[in-house]
Amino acid sequence: MPNSGWYAFEEGETLGQVGSEAGLIVSDEEHVLGARITLERETRMAPFAITCGVYGAMLHTRFLGDEAEARAEYEAMKEALAALVEMVDDASEAGRQAFAAGATDFVARFP
Repeated sequence: MPNSGWYAFEEGETLGQVGSEAGLIVSDEEHVLGARITLERETRMAPFAITCGVYGAMLHTRFLGDEAEARAEYEAMKEALAALVEMVDDASEAGRQAFAAGATDFVARFP
């Protein structure tokens, strides 16, 4: 994934391990600016779960029933999460408000 900012979390060592939703991790990536997104299958709540977050700022989990939908949503969320993590560097009040609004929009877009 050149120039995307995303790379395999822990060099792919987490793949096949149990994730935070008690499912098998099938995709796990980290962004250079401080975000992570993980796709699990066969979780305790649903066939698929996507957990993502911006380090120190937000965490969000979704549950999905279909693999094709889960993979498509994972990619869409990854793109939106990259845009969101870029807002974290602005420590001004306006920057914090923009991040908070962006995080709210993210959760609304990916319920």
